[in-house]
This record gives sequence, C-alpha cells and structure tokens, in this order.
Amino acid sequence: MTVLILTCEQDVTADMVVAELDGAGVPVVRLDPADLPGKVALSGEYVHGAFRGHLSAAGRLVSTSGLRSVWVRRPGVPAARADESSAWLTEEASQALYGMLHATGARWMNRPDAARRARRKPWQLHVAQLSGLPVPATLITTFPQAARDFAERFPDLVVKPVSGTHPQDPPRAVPTSRIPPDADFTAVAFGPTLLQRRIAKRADIRLTAVGDRLLAARKPAAPDAADIDVRFAPSIGPWQAVEVPARIATAVHAYLRRTELAYGAFDFVEDADGVWWFLECNQSGQFGFVELDTGQPIARTLAQWLAHQEPEPKKRLFGTARTAP
Repeated sequence: MTVLILTCEQDVTADMVVAELDGAGVPVVRLDPADLPGKVALSGEYVHGAFRGHLSAAGRLVSTSGLRSVWVRRPGVPAARADESSAWLTEEASQALYGMLHATGARWMNRPDAARRARRKPWQLHVAQLSGLPVPATLITTFPQAARDFAERFPDLVVKPVSGTHPQDPPRAVPTSRIPPDADFTAVAFGPTLLQRRIAKRADIRLTAVGDRLLAARKPAAPDAADIDVRFAPSIGPWQAVEVPARIATAVHAYLRRTELAYGAFDFVEDADGVWWFLECNQSGQFGFVELDTGQPIARTLAQWLAHQEPEPKKRLFGTARTAP
C-alpha cells in the first residue's frame, strides 16, 4: 500500500516525512497537481460497478486502489504548468484528480473541502470559541466607525490579514502589527480589516495536531518587543517541548472534530496567567523549525499516521495532557 503526497517540488517539510516513510519501508509517491497533464498522468475506468484508476509520476505507476493515504501538503494549482494552461483546463484537471482520489478507500490529511473551509479565519475563530478555546476580542469590518468604536473599547489592538497571505507571486507573509493609539481607520472602508485585542504575551505556543496526538512547543517572548509577530520577532531562546494543559487538549480535539481535520498547526500566545489564547490554525502549517529545536518526532508521527502505524496514546513521548496551570 502506497502513501500519496500532493505538494510542490520545493517542500522541506514533505522531505522530512518522505525520509521517515522511506526508513520504515513504506512506499511513497509524491507529485504536484500543477504537472497534470504532462509529467503527471492519470486514468480511471468505471465498468460494471467497479473502479480502476492509475496515476503516473516520475516514472512510477500506482494503482489508486493501492493507496493507503493521501497527504495534501502544499499542492500547486492543477494544470498550472500545462503547455496551454487555462481556467477551464485547471477545473478539468482538478475534477479528474481529486474526484478519482475521493473514489478510493484512502484516508486524507486533509480532505480538500475540509481544508478550504478551515482556512477561513472568521470561521476558525467561531469554531475555536465553540470548542472552548480562549479567543481574543476580534472585529472584521469595512465600517470605519465600527473600527473606531472597537478601538475605544480595546485601546491596545493589532491588525492582521483576514486571509493570512498577500496576493503576490510568490505570496508574501503579512506580519501582525500593533495599531498606534492615534490610528486613522478611514482606510478600513477599502477592504475587510481584522482588528484584534493584543494579548500581552510571555510566550508563543505552537501546537501540532496529528490525528489524536498533540505535540506542543513553547518559545519565550521578548518583553515589549516592537515586532509582535513570532515569525519576525527577535528570538530570545529556542522552541522547547511543553505539555498540553488538559482543557486545551480537550478543546483542540473538539476543534479538529468540528473542522474534520486530521492535521492542524495551532498558534497560541500565553499570557502572564498562563492562559493559552487561540490565534489561528493552519491546516497545512510547517513544523520543521519546531522539530529541529525540540527534537519532537513530528515528522515520524505524521509518517506513522499516513502509514496507519500510529502508536497507542499511552506511548506518547511529547505533548501529554496534564492539569491546567
């Protein structure tokens, strides 16, 4: 049985998991839907109530009936590298590839429809609240007066993109930034703006959920740092493995059930009282930087899930739930 990984060519995170699967003797096929048609080919036959499908990539032919799991990591847009690409061809290639894969008995990390839904920041915040995760007061608006009123109630605010990415090729990361006290909110009318109460944090938390396993890491935050986004702030120490409070573990599992995700990279900030505040969940987030610092076996855990070889919960090495501080 083969693991299928859908991702772009340059993906170090996928490389780490492929190495774990290779080491365990699990067959792997890796392809980018952007190469369909061309370097990637497919065929599916529906005859007399039976389905027979095949995928070809990098000189390898695999039967879709022999797929044990599909990891949708960071795939390109189907047909993006076709000789005569078009929106029509992209839709045709997407329907053919993902439709055939959904007709198999393979399990997904994550299903494309669930992943698309889970990317929507307003829905993330709603599901996080329903699941019992602490969520900072947040406003998404195109009304300047609504932004002014929100700023009066919560004078210390940050602004961040609703989608999380900038529409540029390649997309640029847009940092979370602090709002000055005398901010003019007139420009809010020109596009949806996400304002959020700033949490005075003492640490950043990255919690990686793989199936039912939770692996969390903590990184101390510099006091009063000008850069509040952990991706751009100066480091005052490495990521360190940390246990997951029991109430957070329960809420994260509820979040995963509601979103139908098998994998999620959760970002929290920890305040002075030890409360973990939910910021977002990236359904295809990176984890290599955490594994390098902490030694947590995230790639191995993910490979085990894809290979249907997860250890029993009692054997967890990191991220064991404990009583909340």
